[in-house]
Amino acid sequence: MTTSTRGASKVPAVLVLEDGRIFRGRAYGAVGVTFGEAVFSTGMTGYQETLTDPSYHRQVVVMTAPHVGNTGVNDEDPESKRIWVAGYVVRDPARVPSNWRSRRSLDEELAQQGVVGISGIDTRALTRHLRERGAMRVGIFSGSALPDEGTMLTEVRQAPEMKGADLSAEVATKEAYVVPAVGEKKFTVAAVDLGIKGMTPHRMAERGIEVHVLPATATVEDIYAVNPDGVFFSNGPGDPATADHPVSVMQAVLERRTPLFGICFGNQILGRALGFGTYKLKYGHRGINQPVQDRTTGKVEVTAHNHGFAVDAPLDKVSDTPYGRAEVSHVCLNDNVVEGLQLLDQPAFSVQYHPEAAAGPHDAAYLFDRFTSLMSTASMEGQRA
Repeated sequence: MTTSTRGASKVPAVLVLEDGRIFRGRAYGAVGVTFGEAVFSTGMTGYQETLTDPSYHRQVVVMTAPHVGNTGVNDEDPESKRIWVAGYVVRDPARVPSNWRSRRSLDEELAQQGVVGISGIDTRALTRHLRERGAMRVGIFSGSALPDEGTMLTEVRQAPEMKGADLSAEVATKEAYVVPAVGEKKFTVAAVDLGIKGMTPHRMAERGIEVHVLPATATVEDIYAVNPDGVFFSNGPGDPATADHPVSVMQAVLERRTPLFGICFGNQILGRALGFGTYKLKYGHRGINQPVQDRTTGKVEVTAHNHGFAVDAPLDKVSDTPYGRAEVSHVCLNDNVVEGLQLLDQPAFSVQYHPEAAAGPHDAAYLFDRFTSLMSTASMEGQRA
């Protein structure tokens, strides 16, 4: 329940965590009530891309950067057609945006889209609490007639949890569409939309790839109806343990040995397809400053993350799978979480982070070139055969 109210900064607001901790501040964006999973993002910029990333569906995002909204909101940077976060938490919102591309303030955009937020709270204390206790359910309540603390806590604890949530179909496109190649067309890719960001097919299009974006419910027949040179599985929200349909579709792609690339949720889908498990991280990785090592080259990259689940695969050995040998190709240097997988006997790989670099950094852009190389090699081998 939300109402868009201008001047909401003077309206009282309360943030209630499921373990009973309470923060009091002022409304930011829409006034009303919202629930979700409380998570924190460590990026100092790129808030517009974060807000419009479908992977944040049903999550209340806490910004660790103290000052948010400086550059306002423009019409070029959204990663989808709407804001997906369930709620937004900032410490010190900008009073006046200042950027030549700004069209309106962040507060106005949140209010217009009915996104309930809170400002003026100690986000450092909240972030430390989530690091110590883990991501948890949260509610933001704002307006002149707030419920008592006991009622608010009861409502928070009745909200659905992220573990066991099947969300990709809720954010994915309902109809297939095509992103044409920029310049000469070199390849065709079928991209399964599990919550895809707009920059991802654009990065492929820049490399001469015509991208057919398909719904999360796409079948194997739908994928091969576009005669793809490669298949891509996107990022997305929810618990990968619920994604039985994408897993079965990916397994069919692996059986055909078509070049395959997955990111974020797509990495977890590949992990499950190969027979590995997945698990929920204590508080996840979110932000645009996460250090990852590419174990195939030894190079360390600064990368953009948004994931609360991870693949449970061994770091110290090559694993035998129904589709050939597999190994962990990338690892997070903060906590040794699996950040990438690759098959050694066929052209398939994935990473847990976001190489499309929206809103940066650009260290991982080479992964799209790696995907292109796999398709090029497969095409030449097909011609020789």
